[in-house]
Amino acid sequence: MKIELRNKYLSRPRYNRYLIATANNKIKAKRLYNANIRLAQAFHPLLSQFEVVLRNKLNIVLTSHFNDPDWIITQKNGFMRHQSLRNSHYFLKTCIQKSEHKLNRRGIPITNGKIISDQTFGFWLAFFLPHHYTLVNGQPIHVFIHKPALENRASIYDKLDKIKNFRNRVNHCEPICFSGHNIDCSYPAYELQVC
Repeated sequence: MKIELRNKYLSRPRYNRYLIATANNKIKAKRLYNANIRLAQAFHPLLSQFEVVLRNKLNIVLTSHFNDPDWIITQKNGFMRHQSLRNSHYFLKTCIQKSEHKLNRRGIPITNGKIISDQTFGFWLAFFLPHHYTLVNGQPIHVFIHKPALENRASIYDKLDKIKNFRNRVNHCEPICFSGHNIDCSYPAYELQVC
């Protein structure tokens, strides 16, 4: 990236981390910034595929649980409006309604597949929160058919949340090549190993 473009489009605090880590060596900072982008790019396909697989497996499990291939649409008026979800502002229901509104605006027919593919990682992760998990009778745990016996809803939620946070860092080209102010690319390996 040319210096004038970098200065125009990247914030100083964002780029200063690279300068600090390289003792203000502009050439090394530029290389480190570009290396961070390449590292993030390397993780992107794996994280994207993980999200798709998780989403599809949850859809299969919940389709079976509700005995309804359109559960994601019909359950807006089912478990997603349960009184216990008031404190979460009916998160799942609201997400689906936003997707439907977006599709309607674009003149795209609302289908189960369109609604499912439009949901975020956070939407799918929410099924492992106690208030949603209970309402679907613990079905999300069945996505992980080979999980160790010690793994439960809470431990799986924690791991999925770490993956989501790491995915967000990768998608937003946040630095993943630091430990504090030191250059250290073990953070991504550690984060994914813990999960």
